[in-house]
Amino acid sequence: QVQLVESGGGSVQPGGSLRLACVVSKSGVIHEIKDMGWHRQAPGKQRELVAEIQRDLSTNYADFVKGRFTISRDAAANTVYLEMSDLKPEDTAMYYCNALITTYVPLGTRAYWGQGTQVTVSS
Repeated sequence: QVQLVESGGGSVQPGGSLRLACVVSKSGVIHEIKDMGWHRQAPGKQRELVAEIQRDLSTNYADFVKGRFTISRDAAANTVYLEMSDLKPEDTAMYYCNALITTYVPLGTRAYWGQGTQVTVSS
């Protein structure tokens, strides 16, 4: 079973930085990892897209993180990163990694999600 495991969350002061990482495990059953991305969900709010990155490394960012966050991926390590800087209290949320993956077992393509990592920005 493919699993996505996030790390790197924590508590920081406004203006601080964090780097999130998400590793896709069970590489033996994976044919291809297509899009990868990060979403976030704050208490009482809907989950929203933060950033996404395609196989060709083209990226897309939500307006509220442009210029502050950078998404990248390491294809060899099946890992996607989110570098976050100039963090604001409104960035406080659970951050979830997701990936569109084609597997041999089971055969097919679907979206997979991680369990989330908490980011808290507070003075």
